[in-house]
Amino acid sequence: MNEKFFDLKKEKQDRIINAALKAFALGGYMHASTDDIVRMAGISKGLIFHYFETKLGLYQFVYNYSTRVINIELATGISRDITDFFSIRLEIEKVLSTCMKQYPYIQLFLTRAEGETTPEAATAILSTRQNYEQTIRDILDGNENPLDYFDIYPADEEVDNDPEEEKIRSFEQEVLKADYLRRNPESKEAVITEMYDDVKP
Repeated sequence: MNEKFFDLKKEKQDRIINAALKAFALGGYMHASTDDIVRMAGISKGLIFHYFETKLGLYQFVYNYSTRVINIELATGISRDITDFFSIRLEIEKVLSTCMKQYPYIQLFLTRAEGETTPEAATAILSTRQNYEQTIRDILDGNENPLDYFDIYPADEEVDNDPEEEKIRSFEQEVLKADYLRRNPESKEAVITEMYDDVKP
């Protein structure tokens, strides 16, 4: 993925993301058409391939982006004081509803992706899907930690060591963490403490 995608105006980013979400949610990976995506987004087909290179690259980006958006809302929208399973489940549904105001097909897309049968698509999102599902389980079990939601690429996950890809991953993670801290200034001390613990002997 080309990190310059994030240099686009937010409105244009969201048009592309929402178009892809709708196409993949309704048709799955196999039947989603890039022609339909560019038509709904109001952009050229060349632009899609400029930023995402392939249909698979777009699919993987949209899945990763969707889970990160939801993780941010989960981190800020669910009180740690709530311990009842059904109350937590209700709060999760409220978070999903909030996300759907900006990305109407996000929940349907994630549900569809759980049963994705195209091997290359299922494989491309597997580690992220497992991480996302574990996050939901941890919240339901009362083990959530909002700062953990930004561990997008766990240390034991096999990732491409290409320098450009690492740069993109670092950029994405810092953008998300900065947004979280902007909305939750009380967490800055925890982040600073965490950084200090990582470097002290």
